[in-house]
Amino acid sequence: MTDKHIHLNVFVPTTGHHEASWLYSGSQPERLTDVDYYREIAAIAERGKFDSLFLADQLAIGRSVKHVAQGKLEPLTLLSALAGSTSHIGLIATASTTYSEPYNLARQFASLDHISGGRAGWNIVTSWSAEAAGNFGLDQRNSHTDRYRRATEYVEVVHKLWDSWEDDARVLDRTRGIYADTARIHAIDHQGETFRVRGPLDVPRSPQGNPVLVQAGSSDEGRGFAARYAEAIFTAQQDLSEAKDFYADVKRRALAFGRDPDDIKILPGLSPILGSTDTEARALEEELDDLTLPVVGLKHLSQRFDGFDFSVFPLDERIPIEAFPRPETVQGAQSRSQVILNIVEREKPTLRQLLRRLAGGRGHKVLAGTPKAVANHIQLWVEQRAADGFNIMPAFMPGGLSAFVDEVVPILQARGLFRRDYTGRTLREHYGLTRPESRYARSA
Repeated sequence: MTDKHIHLNVFVPTTGHHEASWLYSGSQPERLTDVDYYREIAAIAERGKFDSLFLADQLAIGRSVKHVAQGKLEPLTLLSALAGSTSHIGLIATASTTYSEPYNLARQFASLDHISGGRAGWNIVTSWSAEAAGNFGLDQRNSHTDRYRRATEYVEVVHKLWDSWEDDARVLDRTRGIYADTARIHAIDHQGETFRVRGPLDVPRSPQGNPVLVQAGSSDEGRGFAARYAEAIFTAQQDLSEAKDFYADVKRRALAFGRDPDDIKILPGLSPILGSTDTEARALEEELDDLTLPVVGLKHLSQRFDGFDFSVFPLDERIPIEAFPRPETVQGAQSRSQVILNIVEREKPTLRQLLRRLAGGRGHKVLAGTPKAVANHIQLWVEQRAADGFNIMPAFMPGGLSAFVDEVVPILQARGLFRRDYTGRTLREHYGLTRPESRYARSA
């Protein structure tokens, strides 16, 4: 047993994380633009005492829209609506450093933190899809290295803007007619390689000081970026040993940046498929996999390897490992291409088997089993220092999340591994993170 508190985030997709989830009878694809659909999902997660929920974003319609349910609401707008129907759960939105400006993003997340009473989080991404580049007037996307260089300066600017109001800048002295002490509101006067931003922000310092920073890249550059800035990391890990290595590496890098390693929560993705028996769970997984279309899987696999055409290979034969582009040459999501290559090397699947293997979690761990088996997996990885918790990715929604909350969470609670009720109100409090002081703060 461990006395370490497990953290749980739910990754809210459209109809579910299985690529064929919209075809499953338990899904509701007609409700993807219905805010009440997401309110129901948030209520289930909050009933399960989850730390947070997370919305991804891609800035472009996917290549498989003909065969996969897509077209969802913009994350920050949606989370602002969910803030009013929830009271405790953290609200994390993806926003790109590639196709937005630091000032706009800083005020949007500061506003969400105020609206939610201190429950906002920013999942920092560097947009890698060619489709997104075309939506912002570019003929091609920037290189992997260039995107991270821009992201580093971008986050520095956003931090300065969030800090530009000291906590006590608002005086609210009606007698003297003084609303704010302007000596405690600071221009940031940032001039860097990419950005020039005067500041200050036009939003007072938010309840958490800074919204919680989340990051999901696991490449070498991604790990360095996360170790420097992230307070939670969403990562794709298939193997316990590899997950332990990743965990130790990121924590070690954080220490090198002068950070407390415990101030970074590492949450691997986990897509649980539950049944009352292992046989029942595997049958459900098989039912979902049988709904998949190879044309969809091929497009998704191609996208992970910079458009490489896998359709030239027979579906029922193994792909030679040397045929795959090397992950270090991929300008998109390098870490995910490495995860896929590891699966190919370890399991030696046919192309059809690989597509079915990736359909459920796109490289994240898919676990079909009983609630006890899933709880055992979560406990083992936390005890083995491979995770601080998990990014739960239900195969279909909302039923997959309900099953986890009703059947797995009580086991974790009975073992003393997970909270029975919220003890704080902010996302920082849920994750056990301190509230940062403004860099401009001074003694009274």
